[in-house]
Amino acid sequence: MKRNSGLVAATLAAALAGGAGQTPAAAAPTPVSDTVRTMNEAAERYVRLVLALGQHDKDYVDAFYGPEEWRKDAEAQKRPLAQIRAESAALAVRVGRLPDGGDEMNHLRRRFLRRQLEALTARADIVSGRKMSFDEESQALYDATAPVNSEDHFRKLRARLEAELPGKGPLIERYDAFRKDFVIPRDKLDAVFQAAIAEARARTKKHMALPDGETFVVEYVHDKTWSGYNWYQGNSKSLIQVNTDLPVYIDRAVDLACHEGYPGHHVYNVLLEKNLVRDRGWIEFEIYPLFSPESLIAEGSANYGIDVAFPGAERLAFEKTALYPLAGLDASRAEAYGRVRTLAEALAYAGNEAARRYLNGEIDAKAAAAWLTEYALMSPPRAEQRVRFIDQYRSYVINYNLGKDLVGRWIEAQGGTADKPEKRWEAFERLLSTPRLPSELAPASAPRH
Repeated sequence: MKRNSGLVAATLAAALAGGAGQTPAAAAPTPVSDTVRTMNEAAERYVRLVLALGQHDKDYVDAFYGPEEWRKDAEAQKRPLAQIRAESAALAVRVGRLPDGGDEMNHLRRRFLRRQLEALTARADIVSGRKMSFDEESQALYDATAPVNSEDHFRKLRARLEAELPGKGPLIERYDAFRKDFVIPRDKLDAVFQAAIAEARARTKKHMALPDGETFVVEYVHDKTWSGYNWYQGNSKSLIQVNTDLPVYIDRAVDLACHEGYPGHHVYNVLLEKNLVRDRGWIEFEIYPLFSPESLIAEGSANYGIDVAFPGAERLAFEKTALYPLAGLDASRAEAYGRVRTLAEALAYAGNEAARRYLNGEIDAKAAAAWLTEYALMSPPRAEQRVRFIDQYRSYVINYNLGKDLVGRWIEAQGGTADKPEKRWEAFERLLSTPRLPSELAPASAPRH
């Protein structure tokens, strides 16, 4: 694929050198934006800006499989944050004015690129030291704001689990005691995980045509703030890492196989590469900035994809007949574990609330971990790990649960309801193959509870 690599970086006025932390409205326009006359030119400039910001933010560039010389240029130049921020803000305005030809896909492309640039500008501000509230940050970076839920809301949800796990002592102790019989032994983890991957892949390939040669490698790692991660390598290949610091429960096999692999992150990246990069030449999709609206679509579709691949009772049936025996666990208790898991999943938004209060300065790290134990039913070690995740990724936590809900609403609005599995798969694949924004899926906020 030929690329226009003749764009020249702008030389900014000296006054912009101290512009870190300014709002987008305060940033002066940069000369380079005036040289961008096509979407392809804007796309190259965007990729280079993401790589440039990545020199200041080690977590920012999640994947890149474009020209290696562009990465080397970014490393050699190490452009100032204020310069990156100002050029990004100006380029976002310019992209908004570019014609898209009236084609729906090109219209989606222009809107997507503009909003990704706005998020890049916001991330540059944050890295420069600008303070935002939890909701301001999530809106700026992910094009969405999570609902606010009260403690009473979570108490009512907990009450349902209390009824399923009667007894004395704190609920978290009863919950952990119940779950200890469902931990996958370390020496059987890979066999169980590989079986879940094979089934998730087979189910996905019945409904989606994936490129020949698509594959991924699984590694088991330690000392991470996350439980699983997909590092996309390009050419339809991924590296999936599974963190084994804490116990891995039997339900996590299907969760991780689908979320990180099929039809989750791996398939999402494979389809973007095939349909947008290879078929259309849209080079902006050769890079994935983690703190951007794209992440809400990625995480939301990866979580919703679990239900797409294993709808209704099919998940429990597969776990009971295939995974429990491999793990050496008592399959006669699978239904009971499934009920408890479903009730616990209803508490997912408690994690958002802990992050919101913590990042807004209303509680400290210790109190955030206690909240997660009380209302998200995380064991103390898991809660402490989650607080470290919040320290590292901040408002990113909304992408898992709010993202899943927004993706689900959009797919159902396309006719992909649970009783129409083929339409569900079709809508799911369409979402994974198009540059859509969270605000285009459904209202970006939800009512308070």
